[in-house]
Amino acid sequence: MKFKAYVTENGVSLLERRFLPALEKMGKICHLFLTRDHAIFLHNLLNGDGIQSIAQFRKEALFDDYRISSQNEDRIAFAIDISLLLRAARSSVSICTEFGAGPTANRLQIKLVKKLPPNCTQPMPFLTFETKGYKSAVIQDVPISKPLSRAQVLELQTALDMAQDLPQTLVQVPDLNQLQNFVDRMKHVGDLLNVSISKYGDLHVQISTTLITLGAEFRKLLILGDQAQAPTEDQNLSAQTRSERAILRGDALSVQVSVRHFSKSLQCHLAKPDCAFYGIAPQGACLTVIFQFFIPGTRQTDKSISLHCRLPVLDPGSN
Repeated sequence: MKFKAYVTENGVSLLERRFLPALEKMGKICHLFLTRDHAIFLHNLLNGDGIQSIAQFRKEALFDDYRISSQNEDRIAFAIDISLLLRAARSSVSICTEFGAGPTANRLQIKLVKKLPPNCTQPMPFLTFETKGYKSAVIQDVPISKPLSRAQVLELQTALDMAQDLPQTLVQVPDLNQLQNFVDRMKHVGDLLNVSISKYGDLHVQISTTLITLGAEFRKLLILGDQAQAPTEDQNLSAQTRSERAILRGDALSVQVSVRHFSKSLQCHLAKPDCAFYGIAPQGACLTVIFQFFIPGTRQTDKSISLHCRLPVLDPGSN
């Protein structure tokens, strides 16, 4: 199997300044899944434990002169340490910035290689960054896992396909900072967060202990998907009562998630999304957060980039 490409200036900016810092917050290790058309960073899709995150890029968003070949339909996947990848990317950027200018500007090449590390008898796989200048080259090797087998790649692809299912109702949260500030205060109260989302465009988050209940409500949010008109008789009721009545009517879903997972998903603001949508999967299977990116200078969705998280639901009976 072979892979090599040049990281474009836009690709370097997306990875080094935005997405890798955000993905590092999701977890130290992720899978990098390379196909003929996409590069995809995946957290926790195979073990099903913890928050799942999927960052998908069309190859043109990150690379040029992109070449990949394998006996598995030109698909290659492996586990990689995000912090090491980010360190290599930052180091390469600083080298390019320091030494690259004009017609002999450095180009950053990324490729899969096998090398024999010191004191080892077996060659090991690496993702190598090579900064090529006019007279010299700087090489940085990021260790990776043994590439996934055909069966494991199929398992990863199946999990990826399943993770693309959208909730029937999504509500837009325009201000992630406001939500982050609220969750930061909640973290000191308890570990479990109740989240309900209605077809009326309401997002209700609440944390309860035997001594205190804290909640926040975001109303009349932009809705994608199934929506309904809020009953007029509910207007003057408390947020909690309105939420409970909407659930009984079948106009809302509610799930319980970890405050830590919810807070971690908000760290995706480091990728600088333009907005975020929250939704609950059918039967309350998970809480989904979809981050939207616009083409710079427009309000049009950039379809070459996608990022979303799926938060596992906790069983209220297990606590």
